[in-house]
Amino acid sequence: MGGSEIRALFAVLNRPETISLAGGAPWLGALPPDRVADYVASVLATDSARALQYGPAQGLPELRESLAGAMALEGIEADPRHLLVTDGAQQALELLAKVFVDPGDVVLAEAPTYVGAIQAFRSHQADVRGLAMDDEGLRVEALEEALAALGAEGRRAKFLYLVPTFQNPSGLTLAADRREQVLELCARHDLLVIEDNPYAMVRFEGEPVQALSAIAPDQVIYLGTLSKVFSPGMRIGWIWAPELVLRRLELMKEAANLCSSSFTQLVADAYLRSGHSQSDLDLIRKVYRERRDAMIDSVAQHFPAEAVLRPPEGGLFCWAELPAPMDTKSMLPRALEAGVAYVPGTAFFPEPARGRAYMRLNFSYPSPEAIEEGVRRLGVVVHEEMELGRGLGLS
Repeated sequence: MGGSEIRALFAVLNRPETISLAGGAPWLGALPPDRVADYVASVLATDSARALQYGPAQGLPELRESLAGAMALEGIEADPRHLLVTDGAQQALELLAKVFVDPGDVVLAEAPTYVGAIQAFRSHQADVRGLAMDDEGLRVEALEEALAALGAEGRRAKFLYLVPTFQNPSGLTLAADRREQVLELCARHDLLVIEDNPYAMVRFEGEPVQALSAIAPDQVIYLGTLSKVFSPGMRIGWIWAPELVLRRLELMKEAANLCSSSFTQLVADAYLRSGHSQSDLDLIRKVYRERRDAMIDSVAQHFPAEAVLRPPEGGLFCWAELPAPMDTKSMLPRALEAGVAYVPGTAFFPEPARGRAYMRLNFSYPSPEAIEEGVRRLGVVVHEEMELGRGLGLS
């Protein structure tokens, strides 16, 4: 097991002089504390006996019904009986790894991919193999080549893990035609697909793309979370899976923590039923678009012209590529000294040597003013590193 490069930054991020473009924290301004207090008061006034007690391992039935309703907005017809409530989507990844992964099993994923997924799978000794991406997401040929290579080894992958919409860290979205192609290829190889979908509802431009689970519900396990659209502190995530898989996940959930908090489940359900969620989401989208635009403009102004940044149509992150041979991991201490933090690209690749020219920049949490100043500080460091490299004959 290894630590997360993002978590390792937390001690530094608490310094008031540091502008963090590193974490993935959502903006909570759409959720007034007095309204949350009303949800809490309502739960305690009407259902305190259940709120303060143990609950079923699968999760409270009314919350599962509300979560199924949220999935319906993405065109997914989910039976609430096939939903398992988890402590955030991160626990869902851990439970899936426990159920499916034996030491040495191959797990396929996009490269780059979510660092928490790499950690969860590797904690059960999975062989995580990264698949190449381009501007339209996962390259189908890369998946085909990986499956052929495994077949030549006499092996097969346990599953394909994807964050297909506004991917963390790249912000890319798997194109609609590729979704069909990926699912067809996986069906031919009898390969299970894990769709991790925390960001799809945070779209602020462009046309929605159909969820993988809506296209092929029988071959996809869906992971969702309220962390990006309600509150990460509530720790509400869920898994939608076929019943046989769900029952095994439920056993693992019982072994892990018996059940998720009944109290936070009821508060989350009160929020989802309040009628405020859509207007809150509209405000979040507006704010995130403004902050994304501030980041794009600031990078264009303060980074070298050779730097590449692909504007995402939603989500929380921009993915910046610096010209070779820049090394964002070795550059990080200098950036922290300058009072700005980011996550080096190496954190998001299964292979530690990859991703050195990349950095993930978060725009959801800092204000537009903080984004502009943070990128300005970072731009100074990037230019200095480039000049240093030229002086050493590295470019």
